[in-house]
Amino acid sequence: MDDSYCETTPSRAAEPEPAAGPPYAACVQCQEPTEYPESTKGITLCPVCEWREAERTACSG
Repeated sequence: MDDSYCETTPSRAAEPEPAAGPPYAACVQCQEPTEYPESTKGITLCPVCEWREAERTACSG
């Protein structure tokens, strides 16, 4: 049995690094500027929408 599987720590999904400066990507929910560069792939959320999404997922059980 391979015990190394259980020893790994769960990692968060690959999150993009914050941008050093403009241009910033628009939030997909509210269209406000995010802290991520426009070249970021996938869904980009502003800090407010990220917080709200975290609240929703934390309370969803």
